[in-house]
Amino acid sequence: MKKGGWMLLHARGGAEVESIERVSRGEEPIGTIAYMGTSRFWFESMQNWQREFVSIIAIVAFTIFLRQKGSAQSKPVDASHDETGE
Repeated sequence: MKKGGWMLLHARGGAEVESIERVSRGEEPIGTIAYMGTSRFWFESMQNWQREFVSIIAIVAFTIFLRQKGSAQSKPVDASHDETGE
């Protein structure tokens, strides 16, 4: 998928849901581009980004913790590649 394609898919799906809700209230449906200008779209997008950043931070933190834990598969943290030959 091209860069930014997920955002267009998110906008399209969100616009469909928003349109269904609007029609049920007797209002006009909303298009994808118009939906991208709503606060709901940006709120949901930022929530998604927050989840992604938290998961990446957790992966990095656990990787550092497990490496420093002294796994038999890991070389000493302060050892350079030249010193261990691995």
